[in-house]
Amino acid sequence: MAGGLVACQTIFPPISMNENEQQPKKEVIYAKGLKGVIATETGLSDVRGEQGHLLYCGYEIEDLVDLCSFTEIIYLLLNKRLPNREELAGLEQRLRNDRELPQPILDFFKTATKTARPMSALRTAVSMLGMYDDRTKDPSQMKEIGLSLIAKLPVMAAYYYRICQGLDLPPIRSDLGEAEHFLWLLKGTEPDPAEAHILDVAYILHADHGMNASTFSARVTASTLSDMYSAITSAIGSLKGPLHGGANEAVIEMLKEIGEEENVEEYINRKLANKEKIFGIGHRVYKTLDPRAPLLRRIAIRLTQTIGEPKWIRMSDRIAKIMRARKNLNANVDFYSATVYYSLGIPTRMFTTLFAIARCAGWVAQILEQLEDNTLYRPLAAYKGPDDPLLVPMLDMR
Repeated sequence: MAGGLVACQTIFPPISMNENEQQPKKEVIYAKGLKGVIATETGLSDVRGEQGHLLYCGYEIEDLVDLCSFTEIIYLLLNKRLPNREELAGLEQRLRNDRELPQPILDFFKTATKTARPMSALRTAVSMLGMYDDRTKDPSQMKEIGLSLIAKLPVMAAYYYRICQGLDLPPIRSDLGEAEHFLWLLKGTEPDPAEAHILDVAYILHADHGMNASTFSARVTASTLSDMYSAITSAIGSLKGPLHGGANEAVIEMLKEIGEEENVEEYINRKLANKEKIFGIGHRVYKTLDPRAPLLRRIAIRLTQTIGEPKWIRMSDRIAKIMRARKNLNANVDFYSATVYYSLGIPTRMFTTLFAIARCAGWVAQILEQLEDNTLYRPLAAYKGPDDPLLVPMLDMR
């Protein structure tokens, strides 16, 4: 564990002790943003930033994408092993049977402002769900509640979007898998099997990713012994930010702003000159290529060829090449997922919501793992105020 701290630690002066105290002086380790600090142990996902590898419970992400469905990944994360056929069928049916929403949630969507971002509606709806679930009083029901949330998040996301567009709400179905059912609810038409498979792959790639900001938020909330709904609400609030899950929406808006391939270099030059962020480029952990990026890139190439808009992938590749040459930064998962979602006909404002749908499996698994051997998260803060206590002036002297 100490090895993870060396690269980023800054040592503050030893804490002063009273003369009568015999305890040795302690050094306080400071890592801004907790960068490089190991806060817990996990058996769920292993992000090997230096080598550019990602493993779920010991399995390489590339192998899981080739050989597994998203539902198998849900089972893997929740049980730390892959299911057999009977176990997989049981989980599939369990999720399909728990998609219906309480009427108050639908009423909320219908009366809520139609200009809110879908992630804001999803965050609030998850919090509301906790008010209608008596299982929150029983800690042994955490896993069941987590499975219920995994089943309901896609429904809430699709229904809120359709309500905002003034569209009818397609009925819940139990004959469709997770990706197929979301496409059915979002578009209101029979899902294309090829599109559903692509979305299923995207779900797998986004299911878990170490101690990222939203997972950390979920585990911190769970460590207080709060309920599953509160922890997932915390996670959604963190994922919503443009420096985390919201980056994929920013990527497609950037591509639209650039417009054509010949405008790429001038656009990037201007952004770099102004020290502005290029969304979808670089990663806090990966020092080489994000292993999820090339998988999504291949999907994006196939999709853009099918729909006849190859300029999106050409522009993306051009941006990635420039940033690699100029800044030694690589594309991350958000960079190509934006093109994939856009090519699937998914509205831009729904991109981050798709991230949340997939990541909910990881959040639930991380929360359950946190509670297996729980320790309350309580880091320190480096105080930067006055050293000596100040005298409070009288009111008429201020």
